[in-house]
Amino acid sequence: MENQQFPEGMEPLGEEGFTFACNPEVPCYTRCCHRLELQLYPYDIIRLKNRLKIGSEEFLENYAAVVQGANPFFPSVMLRMRPEDGYPCPFLDPASGCTVYRDRPSACRTYPLERAVDRRRQQGRNRDFYFLVRHDYCQGHGRGRQWTVPEWLADQQLLPYNAMADRWAEMDTLFAANPWQGEGAAGPRQLLAFMVCYNIDRFRAYVREHDLLRRQRLDKARRRAIEMDDEALLSFGFDWLRQVLSNS
Repeated sequence: MENQQFPEGMEPLGEEGFTFACNPEVPCYTRCCHRLELQLYPYDIIRLKNRLKIGSEEFLENYAAVVQGANPFFPSVMLRMRPEDGYPCPFLDPASGCTVYRDRPSACRTYPLERAVDRRRQQGRNRDFYFLVRHDYCQGHGRGRQWTVPEWLADQQLLPYNAMADRWAEMDTLFAANPWQGEGAAGPRQLLAFMVCYNIDRFRAYVREHDLLRRQRLDKARRRAIEMDDEALLSFGFDWLRQVLSNS
């Protein structure tokens, strides 16, 4: 991906980095936590529901809205704002700020950066580009310390989020090819895919009921990881779902 392929006026950050701060000393602190149109990705939901100590189905019922997003053949999940003055994030406390900070969604972690990925693999890897995003209300720019992109990624603990986002992007591309065999919205295959992606607890029960791990002939180490860890189960679900949709 060459620079001229980026939208006009957008240049990826180089080694010079950027200066930014977000803390209670910044006048606009938590203003960005209102009236959000924040898409939740599968890994975001896993982190949030585990932080809240609730099941994924309860999370979807209480904190999410299923909408038609950019993909015409698969729904998006959005964080539902509280229906009160200013429409704040459901996890915002007026006094203490973000109550799920250690497990906040990837979009919250990445700001003020925006990530683009060139998926034409070079030496077996995708190439990331990061752009600096500015909103009129945000007064954090030019404050605090200077950051390089790698420093920001490490400080915001973005690497596991980005890794799972890349897996999700592959699935989203598959869904955009309309693999539902004419079933339309909410058909059996699409409901299966939605369960795998967004309702990890129900998918775990499905895996047990259908004995999927034994049928996949997985090695003991991966099988144990899948049985114990939501992230490992989600990765398995992506692999399994690709097989199901490719063979159906």
